[in-house]
Amino acid sequence: MKLAIASLLVGSAAAFAPAATPIRSSALNMATETATEKQAFAKLPASVKPGVVTGDALVDLLDAAKEQGYAIPGVNIVGTNSINACMEAAAKYGGPIMVTFSKGGGQFIAGKSVNNDADQASIAGTIAGAKHVHEVAKLYGVPVVLHTDHCQKAWLPWIDGLLAASEEYYKENGVPLFSSHMLDLSEEPLEENIGICKTYLEKFAKVGILLEFELGVTGGEEDGVDNTDVDSSRLYTQPEEVFYAYEQLSQVKGGAFTCAASFGNVHGVYAPGNVDLQPIILYNSQEYIKEKIGSDDDKPMKFVFHGGSGSSVEDIQYAIGAGVIKMNIDTDTQWAFWDGVRAYEAKYHDYLQGQIGNPEGDDKPNKKYYDPRMMLRAGEESMAARLVKAAEDLKCVNVLN
Repeated sequence: MKLAIASLLVGSAAAFAPAATPIRSSALNMATETATEKQAFAKLPASVKPGVVTGDALVDLLDAAKEQGYAIPGVNIVGTNSINACMEAAAKYGGPIMVTFSKGGGQFIAGKSVNNDADQASIAGTIAGAKHVHEVAKLYGVPVVLHTDHCQKAWLPWIDGLLAASEEYYKENGVPLFSSHMLDLSEEPLEENIGICKTYLEKFAKVGILLEFELGVTGGEEDGVDNTDVDSSRLYTQPEEVFYAYEQLSQVKGGAFTCAASFGNVHGVYAPGNVDLQPIILYNSQEYIKEKIGSDDDKPMKFVFHGGSGSSVEDIQYAIGAGVIKMNIDTDTQWAFWDGVRAYEAKYHDYLQGQIGNPEGDDKPNKKYYDPRMMLRAGEESMAARLVKAAEDLKCVNVLN
């Protein structure tokens, strides 16, 4: 899991004014709830339908999560097996799911043998995975958010390629290919970080894509992002930094964004006591923003939680109380998938030593045991079961109907 980042979502600058009516851009209007729109889920706004959720429908979904007090699992994937396991789990626990592509995950989907010097494999693989989700998501009957994970400054060409694909998809379908993208420019000075984010948000807003950005640093290492030796002071974001970002990004008409404010989170799993989480930072940031904008809302920001594998349920749910609406999960689901494959091999070990011959006879074929779909399905089932447990921790069970 990745619990390292606090994420603030804004429908538009006006959305946070106490008495103002939220302004919706033409791009976001594609998903706007209307009086005549049929409600697909009893506990969610009518704009939220089964399948990929974008634009205003995504804003509505995250608003509902904040108001009802749950967080959505955001899961890193590496192929259709892990993608399908995410949606299978969501159907079981009765809630939304966020399918998250990393740059490395996209490259893996395209094929590790393909040249990736200009990010072409990462771009093509991520797009291919997104199209798979668009084709099958409705079959699972749950809302699915299509998201991309940490993108450093040097990796921005990857996002440029994905944005171009969304712009083309929007022309043909009226919605973007992706629901949201995360820009992780936390290694840059604050002004440069937010300046670049603002430029991208202006582009995202035109097609209804949400921006997630990072302030502070998530420790540890994950999929090419290595912060294992970072100064510990950078693991804790200050409310003033969050408000600066809010002020700047709120100037983008129709922009929707999430702010990733770190509070001691670390990627990976560590022994108890080795990570000092301070989710009180989220509460302090909420209070600071509330006072600055004169809001009556005690939780004017929506946060996401990165780097949380191994975190206690108490810490997770305390963070949800501060407005966390999404928690990223990677390390735990990777282990769960492998554990399913491992258990399958252990159970059928004697049937997996050759094509012919097993405990039932020297001439008995073993094809049905070494068929790759068998072990992959075992991995899917194990991963899905782990995600159901995660949803329980996040209080995201039975939140649709």
